[in-house]
Amino acid sequence: MKKIITVLVTFIFLSSYSAGAQEVKNGLTWYTDIKKVYELSNKTKKPVFAFFTGSDWCGWCHRLQANVFDKPGFIAWAQKNVILLELDFPRHKKLPDELAKQNNELLQFFKVQGFPTIWVFNMIKDKTSAKFSISALGSLGYPQAAPGKEEVTFLENANNVLKNK
Repeated sequence: MKKIITVLVTFIFLSSYSAGAQEVKNGLTWYTDIKKVYELSNKTKKPVFAFFTGSDWCGWCHRLQANVFDKPGFIAWAQKNVILLELDFPRHKKLPDELAKQNNELLQFFKVQGFPTIWVFNMIKDKTSAKFSISALGSLGYPQAAPGKEEVTFLENANNVLKNK
């Protein structure tokens, strides 16, 4: 079982980025702005599903998207269970400075060492201090399964992470 960690942190990146805050892919809305994701997560009581990717270079990220994220089962699961956050680390295109800073801070916070990596977590904002508490439910990567079973394996693993709520 994944260890649940709670850390009180101040996110500097929450103060500035909001341009280009979402993209719809196969009926799923992927947000890029952590402020917007926090608002939606808080409103819907759904955890954040943060996808750390290298959109223009990561072959395993592309495979995860094709073999899991683009499949009907995942689409239905995601719409029901999580708020999607894409944290991109491209090599051949430049992100806006504020977005790059936000993504790097989350990369460091979660100690991501490879791509693709997914972290599922909840956020709570302290109204007095304006600090955020993150409760990490668990992490996921590319599912190690027989070809053609990636979506099923991924969803089983994701449901196990959600049990940590």
